[in-house]
Amino acid sequence: MPANQALVLLAHPDLSRSKINSPMWDEAQSARGVTFRNLYDLYPDFRIDIRREQQLVRDHQVIIFQFPTQWYSVPSLLKEWLDAVLQYGFAYDHDGPLLTRKTLQVVTSTGSTEADYGPEGLQRFSMEELLRPLEQTAARTGMTWAPPVILHDARGVSDEDLRLHARRYRFLLSAYARTAGRCRVVPVRELPRRFPSDAGLARSPGAFADRTRTASEL
Repeated sequence: MPANQALVLLAHPDLSRSKINSPMWDEAQSARGVTFRNLYDLYPDFRIDIRREQQLVRDHQVIIFQFPTQWYSVPSLLKEWLDAVLQYGFAYDHDGPLLTRKTLQVVTSTGSTEADYGPEGLQRFSMEELLRPLEQTAARTGMTWAPPVILHDARGVSDEDLRLHARRYRFLLSAYARTAGRCRVVPVRELPRRFPSDAGLARSPGAFADRTRTASEL
């Protein structure tokens, strides 16, 4: 059993300009039992060390993708990682999936309100539908698909609500780090809505709405 249970793969093309993923990433660093990897720092030339990444996947029970949703998909380097790392013979073969007893957790942000994601909304499709390719990736490789953690309203979210969302993210990582094989999914509904020092926060991060924001700011 590896020392760290959870592996976080951050994929943000310009983290220095991010108002959402950057504070989440900074807050998450204090979670113990977690391995953190910033893909754009590691592979600015997109030349992924496939053996290294595959070994990291082997060594961790929970794989977390943190990224801003861009054009209804993942950033290009995360797509390259998926194509390069989850190869035949490693992630699956003719007999079936090979990454069983692992969990795939998506943590993402959007630039539109939650109400915009649906048949009557601006984006026409729900986030559940837009994340189906990742959900199927988990199924094809044998990983358990955890309920995604999504922050809507990247422009409208207050500093206080963003701070709370970041703390809930850290709590999620810490909970996964403590599982040590006993639990495969940490239900989002069990994440705390408030912390002792957050008495002044106005609303739950689960209700974030969303307006247009440039991709680099997510």
